[in-house]
Amino acid sequence: MNVLSEQILSELRHLLSEMNDGGSVGPSVYDTARALQFRGNVTGRQDAYAWLIEQQQADGGWGSADFPLFRHAPTWAALLALQHSDPLPGAAEAIQTATRFLERQPDPYAHAVPEDAPIGAELILPRLCGEAASLLGAVAFPRHPALLPLRQACLVKLGASAMLPSGHPLLHSWEAWGSSPTTACPDEGGSIGISPAATAAWRAHALTQGRTPKVGRADTYLQAASRATRSGIEGVVPNVWPINVFEPCWSLYTLHLAGLFAHPVLAEAVRVIVAQLDARLGVRGLGPALHFAADADDTAVALCVLCLAGRDPAVDALRHFEIGELFVTFPGERNASVSTNIHALHALRLLGKPAAGTSAYVEANRNPHGLWDNEKWHVSWLYPTAHAVAALAQGKPQWRDERALAALLQAQRDDGGWGAGRSSTFEETAYALFALHVMDRSEEPTGRQRIAQAVAGALKWMLARYAAHALPQTPLWIGKELYCPTRVVRVAELAGLWLALRWGRHVLAEGAGAAP
Repeated sequence: MNVLSEQILSELRHLLSEMNDGGSVGPSVYDTARALQFRGNVTGRQDAYAWLIEQQQADGGWGSADFPLFRHAPTWAALLALQHSDPLPGAAEAIQTATRFLERQPDPYAHAVPEDAPIGAELILPRLCGEAASLLGAVAFPRHPALLPLRQACLVKLGASAMLPSGHPLLHSWEAWGSSPTTACPDEGGSIGISPAATAAWRAHALTQGRTPKVGRADTYLQAASRATRSGIEGVVPNVWPINVFEPCWSLYTLHLAGLFAHPVLAEAVRVIVAQLDARLGVRGLGPALHFAADADDTAVALCVLCLAGRDPAVDALRHFEIGELFVTFPGERNASVSTNIHALHALRLLGKPAAGTSAYVEANRNPHGLWDNEKWHVSWLYPTAHAVAALAQGKPQWRDERALAALLQAQRDDGGWGAGRSSTFEETAYALFALHVMDRSEEPTGRQRIAQAVAGALKWMLARYAAHALPQTPLWIGKELYCPTRVVRVAELAGLWLALRWGRHVLAEGAGAAP
């Protein structure tokens, strides 16, 4: 066990030291398909098309069948991209099965827009439907009528602006509304809204107008984004990139949840990242990437990390996003994010600032079982639940929540893991352990015994599936489709396993229920 703990710490240190390359993000069906379609030439991209076809599920759609709300955009995009690749092996069959899939799918946007709808759904899905209508006019596919008024209102707002400033949130979905390259300009990294799909669309339009110098910057960006997927296939791109603020912020925050933030083996790597965040945090806050708009979520987590490192950041950067007693992730967003307010609450408590209204909002946004499951940035209820437990318990040593504890323990699967889909995942099991770690501190002996038994089952499950330097594969984070920020998830997996190992050693040494 000691050898494994040392191996985990070594891999964590290596991951933290790598976080200067823009970030690591798993490949995206939606963005890859859109980039291929906008490129319009199969030559040199056969491997990317083959990868796209390989991602199709047995039912004809793309994306996880566990989370059907997030399958429409990748399936539409793949179907449209493959219309231009008939000579490729498997393309014709993929098109036929995808068409049948879309004909059978219920429309989640027939009457209303779900709270956890993918990013930019109101712009992207109507645009894809419109493109498909000209190709598949006779197909009775979902038309997403509830999105149309939202798209129209957004287009009216966009029409009033000649050019959006670099890094504006709406640029992330430029491929769904832009047609003139003069409405956007590549940022310093060469991207349009840190989106491969948006950048590929802008590049295609810019080529028709001879804007070749800026096209070269977009090409360089797309090549770098492709490398970030670690797929080794040119043209396969991620859902978002770079994530050079989000990745280190969430990784260090996760280390705190596992009790690893101040571990001496990680101290130097943590110090370097903290110094960078401290230098980058301005009065307007931070966004997911250096060249993207600031938001409350990234700003709040950055404040948490700086506080935990002993810095004294000003709360003013977070106040820009405060409306009444809530924090909006981005100004003008369609609906509030529970996890953004959870992170804001945690930051305010670490800073010693009043947070009664935010605390009340977090408490009120539970399901009947006492857990948090209405989240717009992550598809699993275990993510906001773990973070909410940590935020609510911050500075309150006697904090207890029997209802949430009971529900969390009951949700553990027979195999020892946790998961919001049909199977347990390493990432979600780690989140469960983070929450139990906080709860264990203030539990009575009986409660600690229950927790210790759950941790033992989780440890057995995790040990059976652990492999050194493995790349996470399960996309659970909500973007335009579900995606996987690879290093962020791997840090969570390793931190969860390390916590379970240490917990198990203490249980054996001191008796059931001993906390790490």
